[in-house]
Amino acid sequence: MLYLFLLVVLFLLPAFYLLYLFNREELNLPPSPPELPIIGNLYQVGKLPHRSFQALSWAFNASLFWEGSDKIMKTHDLAFRPQAKALEVITYQYRDLAFCPYGEYWKQVRKICVVELLSQKRVQSFQFVREQEVAKLVEKIKRSCLDGAVINLSRMLLSVSNNMISRTALGRVYEEESGKKNFGDLAKGWIDLLGSLCFKDTVPSLGWMDVLSGFNARLDSTFRALDEFLDQVIEQHRESENYDEQDFVNILLRLQKDGSLGLDLTPDNIKAILMSMFVGGTDTTAATLEWAMAELVRNPSIMRKAQEEIRRVAGEKSEVCESDVNEMSFLKCIMKESIRLHSVAIIMRETRSTAKLGGYDIPRKTRVLISTWGIHRDPNVWDKPEEFIPERFADSSIDFLDGQLMPFGGGRRVCPGMRLAIAEMECVLANLLYWFDWELPNGEVPQDLDMSEVNSVVIRKKAPLLLMPRLHSP
Repeated sequence: MLYLFLLVVLFLLPAFYLLYLFNREELNLPPSPPELPIIGNLYQVGKLPHRSFQALSWAFNASLFWEGSDKIMKTHDLAFRPQAKALEVITYQYRDLAFCPYGEYWKQVRKICVVELLSQKRVQSFQFVREQEVAKLVEKIKRSCLDGAVINLSRMLLSVSNNMISRTALGRVYEEESGKKNFGDLAKGWIDLLGSLCFKDTVPSLGWMDVLSGFNARLDSTFRALDEFLDQVIEQHRESENYDEQDFVNILLRLQKDGSLGLDLTPDNIKAILMSMFVGGTDTTAATLEWAMAELVRNPSIMRKAQEEIRRVAGEKSEVCESDVNEMSFLKCIMKESIRLHSVAIIMRETRSTAKLGGYDIPRKTRVLISTWGIHRDPNVWDKPEEFIPERFADSSIDFLDGQLMPFGGGRRVCPGMRLAIAEMECVLANLLYWFDWELPNGEVPQDLDMSEVNSVVIRKKAPLLLMPRLHSP
């Protein structure tokens, strides 16, 4: 039976490919390197896709990649929609905000998120959560200072990011209970799945191999665990009926009970919205902070300049408040430059129908990956694009919603959690630089810090950021 199966595959796949070529309509396709049958150009995408895409863009019309990305997000966003097998399952058939199809439901969900969950007023209302969680992080690092210990800052940043978004979205931090993973671990498993090889997404005709590879089983197991967890969280909130506590779950349950939006919020709708809020705001935030601290350690003069500003503005307070952060212009430049140089996410889209882009035809059901990492390193736009130069944003009007700087996407599908993410990152970074002086352990030279990357969906540092903090004394 095995030999028969292999013979069928050997003869049928080439036949299907020839039939596809014969029936394919003549299109003016974008320039590209030669493609192989069935797998196309997948063989040219290495372990670090963002670097592969950058190299390909410069070899085959870089301007198309830059200008086309902006148009996909802003002008042709209806033709290019997010789609992937893991997304479809985890988002309850695209019932969340980030990935659901454009239409009336999307408009209503976006209204809920922008007005009720992630407005400027709502983000400010969660200030106490951010400050409390950052205070816990500072105390933990202070204890390490007493022992002269080296800390794994990467792990700490992921933990504080998970805790802040967990309290904001779910009302409290859910620790590991009864041998079960907490929500942060479950969400990380989902992100790892999204970055895993899925045959249905990459080579649809080989979708059946997702069963043999174990992808379908892992996807089903991850979804069931997340679904069960969220059911318990929602049930706990229903039993308390204290909807005055303004975490995301209570807000959504209140809107469901009121019915004032004219939208039937089912349990699956609520869980899908919570999933996109949580998953979109944990790994990305932690990874960006990790890169920012790594760059500051590699550039001690820039770190000292930032610390001087932060300590001057905050004075001798027992904590750095967000009202102080708003006066720290150089800190904001550091944040922008860290996000520019180390954009941590690749934006995924798929064409719903044949689309025109830059004079070229993009066939229906084409997977489009927008590498902001490569766009933010374009030497035609940025001076010395590979260098960490926060001063480039001083006296500059460039902001996160400009075409030059697009870490949160753009157009109608721009990330609604942008304000919340920036507030969290600035609060954490300001306190780390206010309280501590940082150096590498064992007398390591800053320029030798390992900055190599690993990529699933989020572009992280390959090696954890191990640092020695020293409590600052005025």
